[in-house]
Amino acid sequence: MQTLVRMLIKLILRVIADITVEGYGNLPQSGGYVIAANHLGRLDSALLYYFIDRKDLIMPVAEKYKNHWLFRPLVLSVGGFFINRFDADLQAIREVLKRLKNGGVFVIAPEGTRSKTESLLEARPGVAYFASKTGMPILPVAITGTEDRLIVQNLKRFKRSKIHIVAGPTFILPPIKSTDTPALEKATTEIMCRIGAMLPEKYRGFYANNPRLLELLNGS
Repeated sequence: MQTLVRMLIKLILRVIADITVEGYGNLPQSGGYVIAANHLGRLDSALLYYFIDRKDLIMPVAEKYKNHWLFRPLVLSVGGFFINRFDADLQAIREVLKRLKNGGVFVIAPEGTRSKTESLLEARPGVAYFASKTGMPILPVAITGTEDRLIVQNLKRFKRSKIHIVAGPTFILPPIKSTDTPALEKATTEIMCRIGAMLPEKYRGFYANNPRLLELLNGS
């Protein structure tokens, strides 16, 4: 079932979008790692199944889609699961940690929701926590062209959307205690600034003037 759904996702995306990908060489070829990506629109999750050919993706989906007639069966068919974004969902956390330790690839948007401003929002520390706790490499991914507004607009015009994906080099965070809020905030900023450095200026949003982003843009 998962193979069939993946084929359908790729077919649909090729029909409605012109997708380019940079940084394939940065994807680890084996073992577990964490993908941290910006979140512009509903197509973002499907895109990861388009350019990553692994069956052990760990894809948490917002609880609001748990009873949706379409999204629920799609999520379950590709091994995804639902997570409560607003409470400490201990069951979901344990599931993520278990799959990561078994070599899975954890995919998450640090912002926690689609950006209505169509640029980076202030991120939550969840990604930093998972990555530091497991010691897994983080693969920053920057996505452009998936804004819901643009996708709908292009569909109405029978026009393919231009979507661009950039995968940056992986990096590893030092161990961080869950109670060390300053360290988690610093690590979260590092993740988001690495994503922001791969995005065009108009997408950098909350992190546009962050000193760490400016360092990365200057090659530091």
